[in-house]
Amino acid sequence: MMIEWLAVILLIAVGIGLVVAEVIFIPGVTVVGLLGLVFVVAGILITFLSFDSTTGFIILGVTIIAGLSAIFIGLKSNAWDKFSLKTTSKSKFNEDQTLELHEGESGVAVSALRPMGKAEFKDRVYEVATLGNYLRPGARIKIIRIMGSKIIVEPINE
Repeated sequence: MMIEWLAVILLIAVGIGLVVAEVIFIPGVTVVGLLGLVFVVAGILITFLSFDSTTGFIILGVTIIAGLSAIFIGLKSNAWDKFSLKTTSKSKFNEDQTLELHEGESGVAVSALRPMGKAEFKDRVYEVATLGNYLRPGARIKIIRIMGSKIIVEPINE
């Protein structure tokens, strides 16, 4: 008799814990939530099979109340705030730096351009893109278009 109670309590407690973790920390329907639901159902099923139906319905009611309370308290306490990123990056590449560059200006690829990478113009490094060409580091390039902060380059044929 004691083993059945222990099994019921453990199955329901672990099941509720997994369902709460699914709802609060792992959004979506995943294995964790489904496994938690299976544990809860198994605990309730063992209660109905091992004890009388009155005890089964009492455990079912307590499980529903405990599960909903745990989810409500978990959502209300903002538990996910401890795991969420609070800062955002507002910077952009080449921000306000392309004003000193002009189309036709030549430079050197600092990294491989596949098709994006870094290039040096006037002793400063910029993020650049090619029109699909793959260029090795050290390749001579020239600016063919500047659109806002995006710099489009092509190789200089020597």
